[in-house]
Amino acid sequence: MAGFRSLARQVRDQGCDTALRRYSLRKCLERFAPYGHRATWDHLCRRHGFGPDDRELDPVRLVAALDELEEARAVWLAYEEEFAARRRREKHGGLRALGAVDDWHRDVWGGNGVVRCGDPAVHPTDPLPEVVRRLVTALEDGPGEACPVCAGTRLAWGGVPGDEEWYGPVCADCGVEVPRAVLTPGALARARATRSRPLVPAA
Repeated sequence: MAGFRSLARQVRDQGCDTALRRYSLRKCLERFAPYGHRATWDHLCRRHGFGPDDRELDPVRLVAALDELEEARAVWLAYEEEFAARRRREKHGGLRALGAVDDWHRDVWGGNGVVRCGDPAVHPTDPLPEVVRRLVTALEDGPGEACPVCAGTRLAWGGVPGDEEWYGPVCADCGVEVPRAVLTPGALARARATRSRPLVPAA
């Protein structure tokens, strides 16, 4: 199975037909998709001006979408590298117990769904690298009162007990399913007191 870098080379390969290059970009999202596969694809289509089902489109737009995805992936991989180094230091020092960030991080290793959006049509419009940087900053700074992506405070509890996909705080402003580890107990309590309502596309 091809990895992200080999798929990226196919997207950039001018000797390949456009349909294959588009397919390779979609396959990249199986390796790294910050919002989840469908929401990340929707984001790239909107930001780079091509339709989700376009087969013959401007290769320049495809490469621009790949550039954005690659930059976001580089931000996340740098964080993962530092995270792994920190855990090695902690284990060497005798600290084996995992914290809330560590538990969450184990579920998103590799970058899929790190800023997951349950509704594929509702997600931040800012560039992916900037969104991932904001999340990384929040993970490094510790729990806060607002969404780490848009700084919105309208957090509502989404999902239902036993929901395998998601059960936790959702930002009503940008659609991101906020990791519990980046919110204070007070912010989590306020989110729990508010049930999630249908979201509208982020402006």
